[in-house]
Amino acid sequence: MRAALWLTALFAIAVASALFVGSNHGTVTVYWHPYRVDLSLNLVVVGVVASFIILHGAMRALSALLNIPQQARNWRLLQKERAMHAALLDALSHLSAGRFVRSRKAAELVVSLEESVERSGARLAYAGRLRTLSHLLAAESAHAVQDRVVRDAHFQLALDESVRRDAQDVRDGVYLRAARWAFEDRDAGAALQWLDQLPHGAARRTAALRLRFKAARLGGQSQMALDTVRLLTKHRAFSEAAGKSIARGLALEMVRSAHDPVQVQRVWDALDRSEQQLPEVAVAAAMRLLAQDGDALIARRWLLPVWEAMVVRREAMTLGQRVALVQVLEHSFAVSGGAPDAAWLGRIEAAQMANPRDAVLQYLAGVVCMRLRLWGKAQQMLRQSLSMLEDSELRRDAWLALAELAEQRQDTQAATQAYREAAKR
Repeated sequence: MRAALWLTALFAIAVASALFVGSNHGTVTVYWHPYRVDLSLNLVVVGVVASFIILHGAMRALSALLNIPQQARNWRLLQKERAMHAALLDALSHLSAGRFVRSRKAAELVVSLEESVERSGARLAYAGRLRTLSHLLAAESAHAVQDRVVRDAHFQLALDESVRRDAQDVRDGVYLRAARWAFEDRDAGAALQWLDQLPHGAARRTAALRLRFKAARLGGQSQMALDTVRLLTKHRAFSEAAGKSIARGLALEMVRSAHDPVQVQRVWDALDRSEQQLPEVAVAAAMRLLAQDGDALIARRWLLPVWEAMVVRREAMTLGQRVALVQVLEHSFAVSGGAPDAAWLGRIEAAQMANPRDAVLQYLAGVVCMRLRLWGKAQQMLRQSLSMLEDSELRRDAWLALAELAEQRQDTQAATQAYREAAKR
């Protein structure tokens, strides 16, 4: 289509020229004393056009001749750029293939070529990033072969270059790489220090958060690791199930590391509401508080959401979780001043009546009756629970409670039999 348009335009120009030239009888007279020259107007027009074309061609030829040195410099610069790019690709490919010495040499070649370009007076717009990345590749290759002297030297050059050229994006990569090297050297403190130097936005990127989580775990900083897991789950770096599982493990670790009631309370306050409602976490925190002679009322307040969730949806909790909840409640009732109040008595009685076939609730109701000195009712419920209890530990505790009740009524034979049954479990 384009060729047809050009051909049509050419015909139009030819027709217009023929019409103009064929009917043009004008002349151009040039007076140059004492001469007079008469020229056809057509000849003058042709001469002017030809002169313009010749002059334009001569100027272009002269310009090309004068630009030969600059073109030569550009050609040499282009060749060096191509050599730098080829060396950079070699460094990356060798690093990926595990040829770390070759990779380091290729990266050092990139640096030397860039320095050669700079000495020639030319400046590349991406020279700072290129040199920083080359030093970083050389450092990475040295790190892979455990040559820390060379690694640290190239790393420092990369860091200095990123600061000198004010290349913030590349500097973030340098800090991240330094943190990863420190983590691989099992130096959690140094890794966290490098991560702390990242800007706020860069520090919340998924790669930085993953590294911070690993370094915090390595350094035993469970609170920092838990905070990082929350952010990673929020950024969808972890699935909801994986994030919940990791957070549960970290929360349990924090609870178990508390050594007095104040520390246990501080750990509990640091947890999110969703974490506090996890059965394992709530049970572990309450048990830890009671083990450190903490307030039984506070422990039962922590357990209340888990208890309500179990009553509403019994199948939402496993048998082991329900047994652990009942055991810690029993322990809270057994401590000094921890006798069940009217509210808990009503909750337990309502739950047991709503689920009469639940042996765990039957056992708990029997324990509560025993703490309230309702000996007959306690013995009845404990004996009923024995035929349904599946957990061996609860069965042992039930027999021990029956032995205690037998001792209360001075029935030595029944107490001995109950102790024997408990010893079998």
